[in-house]
Amino acid sequence: MNAVTLVLPQDLADQLSAAAAQRTESAAVLIVGTAREGQRLRLLGRELHWVADRYYAQRTSTGLDIASGGYVPALRRAEELGAVAVWVHTHPGGDPSPSRRDAGVDAALAPLFTVRTGQDLYASVVISPADTDEASTVRFTGTALDGAGEPQRIERLWIVGPRFRAVTAADTADPPVDEVFDRQVRALGPALQAQLARLRIGLVGAGGTGSAIGEQLARLGVGHLLVVDPDDLSASNLTRVHGAGVADVGRPKAEIVAGHAAAIGLGTKVEPVVGSVVQEGVAARLRDCDLVFGCTDDHAGRMVLSRLSTYYLLPVIDCGVLVSSNAGVLSGIDARVSVLAPGYSCLLCRDRVDLQQAALEQMDPGERGRRAAEGYAPELPGVEPAVVAYTTLVAALAVNEMLERLVGYGVAPPPGEILARPRTVHPHPTVPARALLR
Repeated sequence: MNAVTLVLPQDLADQLSAAAAQRTESAAVLIVGTAREGQRLRLLGRELHWVADRYYAQRTSTGLDIASGGYVPALRRAEELGAVAVWVHTHPGGDPSPSRRDAGVDAALAPLFTVRTGQDLYASVVISPADTDEASTVRFTGTALDGAGEPQRIERLWIVGPRFRAVTAADTADPPVDEVFDRQVRALGPALQAQLARLRIGLVGAGGTGSAIGEQLARLGVGHLLVVDPDDLSASNLTRVHGAGVADVGRPKAEIVAGHAAAIGLGTKVEPVVGSVVQEGVAARLRDCDLVFGCTDDHAGRMVLSRLSTYYLLPVIDCGVLVSSNAGVLSGIDARVSVLAPGYSCLLCRDRVDLQQAALEQMDPGERGRRAAEGYAPELPGVEPAVVAYTTLVAALAVNEMLERLVGYGVAPPPGEILARPRTVHPHPTVPARALLR
C-alpha cells in the first residue's frame, strides 16, 4: 500500500469532530469497508462504535485506560459485516501525533483486531480539533498495516455529504501553488487549490458534456482524471466534443478527451479507459476516485453509477441536457445536474433511471430485436438533437456544483439537484423527468 485514504460520510465526521472538542480523550472502533486499486487503498467508513463510559478505567486529557469489553463487541460486528475495524482515539490538546504509548497500544491491538475480524488489515487514527472555526473540521494522523508489509500513512481524510472536504494528514505539508493558478486562487483560496491538486476524478462519458467537463477540470488543476467512454468519435460528434478535430474521426473519444486535457499542460495526470461503465472491470476502476462526473446518455450506465455511489461512498455529479425540436425548430432546452452523496437519494429513487430501458440497453442486440418483434420490448430511442452551447452550459453547471461543495459558498444545505430551462420557447414546457438524460 503506497497511498491510503479514509472516506467518511458527514455524520461520522461530525461525531469525530465533536469528540475531539471534548476536554478528555475518547476512543471508538470505526468499521470500514475497503476498496483497492493497484497500490492505493480506500477505507470506507460505515459505522462508529464509541467506547461506553463504564469501560474507562482511566480517562484524562492525556491518556486512556480501557477494558476490553469496551471494544470487543465492535470487532464482532465488523466480522459479521466482513469489514475492517479501525482503532480511533482523540487528542484534545490539538496535536494528533501518536505518542510512544499509542505505538504500544497499536502493537497490542493489531493482532487482536485482525484475528477477531478475520481481516488481514489493522488501522489506527488519532483525531484532534482543528485550529480553525470551521465546523466539522479535524486534524488527524493515521496508519494502516496489513500482513505483508510496513505500516503505511493514511494520507487523506475525504469527507462526503452535502459538502465535500479533503483533510490531509497533520504531518503533511501542502505543496507550493503554481503562479499559473493565481487568478483562481484569488477567488477560491490556496487551500482549495491544494485540494484540487490531490483529487482523483472519474469522468464517465466523453461526448459534448463530458469533454467540456474534462477541459474545465484540467484548467482548474485537478490532480488525476480517469476518462471512460466505449465509443469512437463520429463525424456528427465534431460539433460539440471539445478538443476534437476532423482528423480525430474514428479515434476513441476517451483517448481524444484525455489527450486534450493532458496537452493543456497544467499537471493533470490523465488516463483514458476505452470501455463502458456497465462492464464490471471498468466500473471497478472508479472505486478509487474521490468524485465521478456522470455524462453517459444511457439508463444502464446511470444505474451503475448510482449503485457505485451508495456502495463506495463515492459522490457522483450526474448531468445531461435534452434539446427538443419540431421539424428543425427549437422548442425547448432542459438541463439537469443531480448530486449523489450520503444524505441524498439515488437516481432510481428520483425516477431518473428507467429500469426497463436499462435492461434493454444491456441485452444482446439480437435478443432485443426478437423481443421487440414479439411485443415484449419497446425500441430504444433514436439519435437526439445536441448543440455545443447547451452541452457546455450543463458542463459548467456540473463543475460549479463540485466547486460549490468544496468551497461552501452557496446555500446550506445545498440542493441535491438543479433543473434548468434556459430561454425555452414555451413558458411552461412539459418534459417527463426521465427525459432529462442526454
